[in-house]
Amino acid sequence: MRHRDPELKYCPVCDEEYRADIKMCVVCAVELIPGHEKIAEETVLQQKKVVRSMELSANDDLVNIRKGPLLEMKNLQHILAKEHIPALIVGEKTGGCGKGCCGTELYLQIRREDGEVAMEALAKEFKRTTALDHHDLSHIRSVYDPGAGQTVCPACGFSFAPTTTTCPDCGLCFG
Repeated sequence: MRHRDPELKYCPVCDEEYRADIKMCVVCAVELIPGHEKIAEETVLQQKKVVRSMELSANDDLVNIRKGPLLEMKNLQHILAKEHIPALIVGEKTGGCGKGCCGTELYLQIRREDGEVAMEALAKEFKRTTALDHHDLSHIRSVYDPGAGQTVCPACGFSFAPTTTTCPDCGLCFG
């Protein structure tokens, strides 16, 4: 948990820090919350994490949340552990393909009651590592149409005549 100043304000979406006289987040266009409120929120969240037991028992109702190779499952397990969510990596009952040519697929299991919190933690980490929150996705549904008079690049939003198969702005190839 990073240091928070009770005199400053914070964006509830992107977590940016602002001076006390600023009212809105420049990036997210949402109202900022005072530092003392942010500190209180984080204290409550931290207390909820500490209460959650990191021990898994045979009586726990475990569910699979992901399937993949060992390195990926260990990475996800580490992300969950930082949020104080216990996770177990287990192998398939069959033991792989049997030919020895492909690695064993493993499952990441958590308690059923931790499911919502775990998925939020993994989604937050995915957004952080892919920086999807910082991309303009407004043109994502655009389609390159060579028969149209003007077309819009789905990557950058640049509008151009489809006389070329490459976006003149970002270089995305459509051919």
